[in-house]
Amino acid sequence: NFFTVWVSERAPAPCILINPRCCPHAATRDPMAMERANLLNMAKLSIKGLIESALSFGRTLDSDYPPLQQFFVVMEHCLKHGLKVKKSFLGFNKSLWGPLELVEKLCPEAAEISASVRDLPGLKTPLGRARAWLRLALMQKRLADYLRLLITRKDLLSDFYEDSALMLEEEGAVIVGLLVGLNVIDANLCVKGEDLDSQVGVIDFSMYLKNDIDDYRSEERNSQIASILDQKNYVEELNRQLNSTVHGLQSRVDSLEKSNSKLIEELAIAKNNIIKLQEENQQLRSENNLILLKAQQHLEVAQGDVSLERDAYKQSRQGLDEMYNEARRQLKEECQLRQDVENELVAQVSMKQEMELAMKLLEKDIHEKQDTLIGLRHQLDEVKAINVEMYQKMQSSDEEMKKKNNVISRLEEKTNQITATMKQLEQRLQEAERHRTSAEDGSRRFKLDFAKKADSLQRQIEHREKQLQQLETDLKIEREWRQTLQNDLHRERETVSQLSTEALQINGLKKEFHRLQDENLQLKTVCEDQEQALEELGSKLSESKLKIEDIKEANKALQGGQVWLKDKEATHCKLCEKEFSISRRKHHCRNCGEIFCNSCSDNELPLPASPKPVRVCDTCHALLLQRCSSNLLP
Repeated sequence: NFFTVWVSERAPAPCILINPRCCPHAATRDPMAMERANLLNMAKLSIKGLIESALSFGRTLDSDYPPLQQFFVVMEHCLKHGLKVKKSFLGFNKSLWGPLELVEKLCPEAAEISASVRDLPGLKTPLGRARAWLRLALMQKRLADYLRLLITRKDLLSDFYEDSALMLEEEGAVIVGLLVGLNVIDANLCVKGEDLDSQVGVIDFSMYLKNDIDDYRSEERNSQIASILDQKNYVEELNRQLNSTVHGLQSRVDSLEKSNSKLIEELAIAKNNIIKLQEENQQLRSENNLILLKAQQHLEVAQGDVSLERDAYKQSRQGLDEMYNEARRQLKEECQLRQDVENELVAQVSMKQEMELAMKLLEKDIHEKQDTLIGLRHQLDEVKAINVEMYQKMQSSDEEMKKKNNVISRLEEKTNQITATMKQLEQRLQEAERHRTSAEDGSRRFKLDFAKKADSLQRQIEHREKQLQQLETDLKIEREWRQTLQNDLHRERETVSQLSTEALQINGLKKEFHRLQDENLQLKTVCEDQEQALEELGSKLSESKLKIEDIKEANKALQGGQVWLKDKEATHCKLCEKEFSISRRKHHCRNCGEIFCNSCSDNELPLPASPKPVRVCDTCHALLLQRCSSNLLP
């Protein structure tokens, strides 16, 4: 009672075979092969009719469209052909859901369809799930792709189908190729509310019986289908080209990412080099601070020694007027040497400022331009070389000072006592005036006036020394000067021991005293010259004090020792004591760091730490102008 349906490719009418004995021609063929051929022909007719009707229909297809329903029935028969029967507790079962579940393993994109089918609440049988899966795959336009992956794995399908099943033979590949044409159809199927478990799959052959008019219309529709397929192929080719451009862009992106990673690595290397340079800079600054501390300690020790030796020197000094001219000449030489040393100090301070400015510029350039790292290294090497040259110059200056000290010691052995500083010259003048008792009254008054000036200068010097305790001094000049004082004091101690041996020579000096009385008349004429020399020395002394203060202020600015008053701590102007408000703003003096109003700080002058004019208060402005005017005086 098994019925088979065979539809010839040439004749549109189907031929129904009830029994193979009734048709001798059919008896020679394999029944499974005939069934595969019939199903293939029915699939051709169903797919062709569905495409033609959909194109003529001209809109999205839904579940009630008859050609679409017949297509699903034909596909169900094709998938059921040769399906193995599985035994279960309820009896024998043929299920399409088993092979279709394999698509999820072969193509991960089909997992979404399978998950949706499993989540549908109205489906209870595997057949209903298979029907829902076919509808969802058609709406996704991936039915041909999924079935192509399925028929390529015959090793997996052999577990579900017989050897001569349609899915395992060539007819299955032909049907899959025909399904590609369905991608031009848009279907909108409602699977959730449809009863797919109880549907009966019956093929309606009346839809595929055609006449001549239908053949003519089918030719037109075939031409339309051909044009649509050509457009589809063009779109696929365009999509393929777009994919190739996307791959090219992706490769460019990968190359850019690699180059970016290389640049990031180079940036990290440059940052490490910057950190190393900063560490070397910190080391140089720490060494400079250690040198400053050591020099300050030596300075304090030298000050103590000078204070002690000064008292002893005042008690042990005796006037030797005959050596005054020679002492004056030596004093001029020493002043010249000191001036040279001060010039070298100014040069070194300027070099130090240039070095610090160069370091700041280097730090800025490191952050702004990473390409100048090599130049920074060369500049750092030059700075190190400058430091070495400065150290060598300092050593050479020390050696020269030692040589000069030796020369001075030999001269002092001949003259017994030589003045080294401005204060010693003043004491010598006072002692010389005690011996010149027979000098004129005018010279005595001059000496009294000079003593008063010397006392005022002494008081000014003491006041300056108190200020020097609060400020940081210029270390290199003071160290050299204190070293020379120590050497002079050491030599003075030796001369004191020699005074006992020279007491015998006093008799000879008495004879020379008579000669000095004769020379006293000549000294009167020389006294006027000495007055002019003392005035010049006093002006030079004031200039040197002012230069020392300028150098100390510059050093203070370089070392950041200036106290910068905070805005919150000041409520009134320090000079006029007016309260600050919205109209009366706060302004910092760049010299002293205090806060003033606009009227009390409306001045601009260049400072040692800043070559450009900056805001200063009225007090600092007057003080700086006084220093500048004293420096300009001859």
